Amino acid sequence: MVSIRLDKVTKRFGKVVAVNNVSLEIEDGKLYVLLGPSGGGKTTTLYLIAGIYKPTSGRIYFNEKDVTDLTPAERNVGLVFQNYALYPHMKVYDNIAFPLRLRKEPKSKIDSKVHEVAKFLRIENLLDRYPHQLSGGQQQRVALARALVKEPSVLLLDEPLSNLDALLRVYIRAELKRMQQDLGITSVYVTHDQSEALAIADKIVVINKGIIQQEGTPEQIYENPRNVFVATFIGNPPMNIVKGTVLEDGTIETTGSRLTPPPAVLEKIKRLKLKNILMAFRPENAVVSEHPMEGRFSPMGDLFEVEPLGRDAVVTVTVGEFVIKVVMPTREAMQLRIGSKVHVNIDPSTIKYFDPNTELNLEYIEA
Repeated sequence: MVSIRLDKVTKRFGKVVAVNNVSLEIEDGKLYVLLGPSGGGKTTTLYLIAGIYKPTSGRIYFNEKDVTDLTPAERNVGLVFQNYALYPHMKVYDNIAFPLRLRKEPKSKIDSKVHEVAKFLRIENLLDRYPHQLSGGQQQRVALARALVKEPSVLLLDEPLSNLDALLRVYIRAELKRMQQDLGITSVYVTHDQSEALAIADKIVVINKGIIQQEGTPEQIYENPRNVFVATFIGNPPMNIVKGTVLEDGTIETTGSRLTPPPAVLEKIKRLKLKNILMAFRPENAVVSEHPMEGRFSPMGDLFEVEPLGRDAVVTVTVGEFVIKVVMPTREAMQLRIGSKVHVNIDPSTIKYFDPNTELNLEYIEA
């Protein structure tokens, strides 16, 4: 078992700061997903853990051993890349065996380990084929086998499913999660696909502009985002944002509808002297209707579009300067008229409140 710790790690490429003063602890035996947009710093962070990049400043530890100046081989990491990086002139057997041959392991041990890992990943029948004779999913398993055969202390995966079609991605990610749990190996997985992160992670680390925005379980990240960026990056569709005006009596008004926030929220609004507030809610926590619903916060807007997606539909409503998306049953959504005035009826208990100045969730601001 290996835990990983990054202590105030920064990586610069010339004037570009790719990773900015990142501190992170990765628990042993867990699967951590580094999630963020392209150019956010997640792959650079992975390469720093691997030893491919050396930090400009800060230190990296494996089980409290300083590995900052060690090579990837000395760190004993297994790497799986986006393009699989298989040797086209070698058969599957030889691709898997390659790291062991570099170590000059005995032939009998190599043969035993290659067949063992091939059996585990169900590719024993592919050992005599060349990479060009394999499907994308099969090549991905071979790349995994090559990473696992040397029994790495840490498994690092850089967008390993991005070259697969959508249906195969869903299938393979379930296999990856099962494999990681079976092996109990500390794993760090990079992706820009938030649904992938929510499906497989023990912990998600959201990174943007080289800075960690939030770390937590998938449930914590989804239900209680730390800031507006996380709220609008996670979810499909992501969280909706509307702006409200704070009135003198403590209520919040948006396009004719008023809401009384919870006492703890109102107390922070008063302490921060906020005149406006951002409110966020998930698309599944609202219903669009022609009339306001009792017990709901019901700002009014214009119905822009209805997109049927089978059982459910995505309903788009413009509320002032904001575009709102609501997920509701297709049968109900199709009864609404495009261009009509409608109410977005939001369950008040699901609303999160954000400071419009810092874009921080008020729950993360100390009282």
